[in-house]
Amino acid sequence: MSEPDEPTTAPDRDTAAPSPGTGQGPARPEGGSSASADAPAGAAAPEEPVDLRRVFRLWAPLAASWILMALEPTLVIAAVSRLAGAKVTLAAWSSVVFPISLVVEGPIIMMLAASTRLATSWGTYAAVMRYGHTLSIALTVLHGLIAFTPLYDVVAIDLLGSKPEVLEPGRLGLQIMLPWTFMIGYRRAQQGTLIRFERSGVVSQGTALRLATSGAVLFGLPYLIADIRGIVLAAIGTASGVTAEALFAGVRVREVWPRLRQLTAEKGDEPMPLGRFLRFYTPLALTPLITLLIQPIGASAMNRMPRPLDSVAAWGPVHALVFTMRSVGMAFNEVVVTLVALPGGARSLKRFGLYLGLATSSVIALIWATPLSDLWFGFVQSIPPELVPIATVGAGMGFLMPAYQVAQSWFTGVLVHRQTTRPITEAVSLYFVIATGLLLLGVRVADELGVMAIAWTVGSFVLAGLCQTGWLWWRSRGCATAEDEASDGRPVG
Repeated sequence: MSEPDEPTTAPDRDTAAPSPGTGQGPARPEGGSSASADAPAGAAAPEEPVDLRRVFRLWAPLAASWILMALEPTLVIAAVSRLAGAKVTLAAWSSVVFPISLVVEGPIIMMLAASTRLATSWGTYAAVMRYGHTLSIALTVLHGLIAFTPLYDVVAIDLLGSKPEVLEPGRLGLQIMLPWTFMIGYRRAQQGTLIRFERSGVVSQGTALRLATSGAVLFGLPYLIADIRGIVLAAIGTASGVTAEALFAGVRVREVWPRLRQLTAEKGDEPMPLGRFLRFYTPLALTPLITLLIQPIGASAMNRMPRPLDSVAAWGPVHALVFTMRSVGMAFNEVVVTLVALPGGARSLKRFGLYLGLATSSVIALIWATPLSDLWFGFVQSIPPELVPIATVGAGMGFLMPAYQVAQSWFTGVLVHRQTTRPITEAVSLYFVIATGLLLLGVRVADELGVMAIAWTVGSFVLAGLCQTGWLWWRSRGCATAEDEASDGRPVG
């Protein structure tokens, strides 16, 4: 699994950030911007009509940053699959270490959006950093309590239903991942400030550094420590990558400090008491937290269905493939926000989105239906041979995910542009309820029906995702029609 893919927005127009589509991923490239309430009226120059080439130029660097981030899980899987005990390591990582780490860090993810929106002066920047660091420390303490105390048994055994063979490596992996939560919160807060001052190219550089660091550790450390355990390698590689990225962001954010101090000198500091920050941030934090909770719920359900160890071991490789293909669709969200209201924007974006959805889902369909599955899972990821057929089934069940991710990015982009973001939280909540219900049903009937755990789990996610997409379509109809008319130069209303 990977750092959460798509918490996309603030729940209502009062808390919508200037860059809501960047809920947890890379920001728009430098020079790209969406309509903003902060822009002075009449300041924008006449825009040239939007065509497919312009859409591609804006989308490509965003997609590249997303892909770099999405490749990290594939590196982890490929590295640990070459070591002894790969199946147990993959199961412990995919069903214990990463789901727990993601849920613990969930409340801090939207610090990127918070600092993007609120870091308007030195005083507000300092306040956001102070509150964000405090929350990060508190969540790190929670991570430590789970990893180093008997609370781990409550979470891993009672809640997740983990099998005995994954308990010890799961605990060790969580202990090594202790720096993860603080580093995630720290880097996202700094990155949001960089984005605020149009330094999003620095964010992409940090993502590249993270991938390079993780790769160097994952593939270099086994040469230095011949008998290193897979779970140790996975945890050190992942924690090292995010730490390098966080430190890089912390150094580079100093480049905008003079501008923050200049704004304070020109306009003064706007008060940012704790109560105001919590009113702004609490709704922001709920959407990604809801999304991330489904990860351990899915792992818990698979642990209670047929062939649990094989399924949770195969889930990591399947998720890495699907997330890589979905990530380029997630990048489409920011492109929609930026271009949808410009002349020709809606029409060109719809065409581009159609091609993108077909292409990304076709890649997974080809891997599922052809010998490419052996090439990807067996050679590139190097998972144990007995897991390749199981992972192939899981990939086949999820081949629609990239296509409906593109559709979701279109609908949410339109809603965000109109600053009508409450339907997005509604859609995420609907997804959570449906997916959880289907997983609970699978625990009861999958064994009787003879359905493999990974097939039922991925199928549940797909059905819930299609319902989420349908809800977004329904709630965005009026906004989409208005954007069509506006981008074609017709009067709206």
